[in-house]
Amino acid sequence: MSIHEDQENSNKSRELSMVGIKVFFNISLAWNLTDEEQIILLGSPNRLNFYQWKRDPSTARLSRDVLERISYILGIYKALQILFPDPIAADGWVNKPNSESMFNGGSAKQRILSGNVSDLRFLRQYLEGKTEGYC
Repeated sequence: MSIHEDQENSNKSRELSMVGIKVFFNISLAWNLTDEEQIILLGSPNRLNFYQWKRDPSTARLSRDVLERISYILGIYKALQILFPDPIAADGWVNKPNSESMFNGGSAKQRILSGNVSDLRFLRQYLEGKTEGYC
């Protein structure tokens, strides 16, 4: 790989990190997530980094794990917007108790706050399955 290609990849990575973290913080606001909940959903990054990202998203240099987590969260958010045309209902669903067995009476937020990326993947797949036929 040439120096030019390395520089181009680095620029793309910085841009993807900046956009990803901005999207994440916007979704976090819509879902009324605390800083602690946000840190868990991001895979427990260093707190100094987390607060720096909040102050200045352009400083974010996100790992593949963090980017994967944000991708799942974005997919969850998108599916909810499809399922619930009212944005308030879509954003509120995450916090409401759910009677389906996979939630054990808890909310989707409780499920994804385990910290496991597999729970984010599960919820995204679950919701995308519900959106089939809506598109």
